[in-house]
Parts: sequence; structure tokens; C-alpha cells
Amino acid sequence: MSGDVADGRHPSGVDIDRPSAARVYDALLGGSANFAADRALARQMLTAEPHAGRWAQANRAFLRRAVDFLLDEGVRQFVDLGSGLPTVGNVHEIVHAADPDGRVVYVDIDPVAVAHGQSLLAGDDRAAMVQADIRDVNAILADPATQDLIDPDQPVGVLAVAVLHFVADDPARILAGFRSVAAPGSHLVVSHLTTPDEMSAATVGVVAQYNTRTGTPLTFRSRAQVADLFAGWRLLEPGVVPVDAWWPEPGDLEAPGAHPRVPIWAGVGRLPYTR
Repeated sequence: MSGDVADGRHPSGVDIDRPSAARVYDALLGGSANFAADRALARQMLTAEPHAGRWAQANRAFLRRAVDFLLDEGVRQFVDLGSGLPTVGNVHEIVHAADPDGRVVYVDIDPVAVAHGQSLLAGDDRAAMVQADIRDVNAILADPATQDLIDPDQPVGVLAVAVLHFVADDPARILAGFRSVAAPGSHLVVSHLTTPDEMSAATVGVVAQYNTRTGTPLTFRSRAQVADLFAGWRLLEPGVVPVDAWWPEPGDLEAPGAHPRVPIWAGVGRLPYTR
């Protein structure tokens, strides 16, 4: 499978007429691994809320900064939950630029994302794509790719970036499952949509469009609820903040008031060496 699925090639059994979260996100990022239905919904979202593309970019920039931070902390293996479609600046590229021996396991349930990822990673023995529901922690941990790449005795970076708002039922249980087997010094990275009362009317309209068109409706959580997801991890400074305010780099900064605040919370936690 090529990196461009817009030409109609796709795994058998995939409903390309119904947008998927991974492919709509790819379309908002300007990627090519999406279908007409995904691009149509992305265009509708951008019409209703012109900042939606900037929010996707801000979330992607947070992922890059967080992975760089974990690398600086000595983490050399990562599990990217709900990774979606690997695109420019994906996790394994960031990791391997710092350490060619770094290891990355991507996890997603979308068959197009998985097929695209497996094609992209063909021949790379330090990164793999696993098809699984992120709620099935045991299946992810038992997968041969995870077993091969992730050393349970070494710190791991668990990335849950823009994915837990697709989990309606107890996302804390998922994170607790990974925390229970993670070595001290491991880190958790989370970004999550905020609640409608903290969004603009335009954003609420965009979300409503998305929920009626896809099979993965969104569940909103407040800042306090996102902070609760770090139970058992030590939440690091600056705490849970808007995704574009988590240690922004000079190139990520914008003039105050230039745009509405990105309605996505973000934070990073560390598993203490003494529990």
C-alpha cells in the first residue's frame, strides 16, 4: 500500500464512505492518507471553524515537544496509543533522529491506519504497527511486536495523544493497565478535548458534525477530569494546560490574542522511582 490512499486502494472490508477519526485528522494535517468522505468532513469542519486545522497542528506540535522531552529524560522506547496514520514528523522519526536504537510501537484499530503504518515501517526493525483496540491492554502487551520491542524493565513513554476522548468508558482503567507494568521512570503523555462549555459555539458545531458522521463519537472531559487521568503518575510542570501552552518553543508561540485558545488539554506525568 502506498502512502497515498486517496486513489481508492484500501484494505478489504473498509467502509470508505464513512469518515474515520484517524483519516479526518490526517486530512486536517494536510496528509494524503484519507478518502473523499474524510476530506469532505474535514472541509465542513474548517468551514464551520476555520481554526480546526490549526488545532490539529498544535496537537501535533505538542506530541513532538513531549517526545523530545521524554528523550531528554532518557526514555528510549514508546507505545503510541491510537496513533492514527503516521504522517510527517511521526514518533519514530523523532526518536530515531535522537537515537537510531530507540523503539516505537504504534497502536490503532483503524485498518487503513494499520496498513499504511505497516507499509511505512516495512524493513524498520525498531518500529512496528499493532492493530488493536486501545481498551484491550492485555492484547497490546501480548502482541509479538510489543514483546519484541518493549523491554518491561526499562522506562517507557506511553503516548495517549488525542485518543482518550474517543473512549467513553473509564479511560483511567486503560492507563492503569499500562502503569501497572511500566518501569519506574516511565512517562505518560496525554492530550484531550475540553468540555463544550469551554469551547466556542463554532467549535461545538464542528464537534456535533463530527459525532453525527463518524462511528467514533467524542467524550469531553474537563481540566480536572484530565488531571485525574494521571492518577499514580507524578504530574509534571506546568500541569494540565492548553496544548499550545505546554512548554511551547519559540517557533510555536503566537501573539497573545491572535487566535482563540486551542480547546485541548495536555499534560505529562512521570512514574516515580518509589511507588
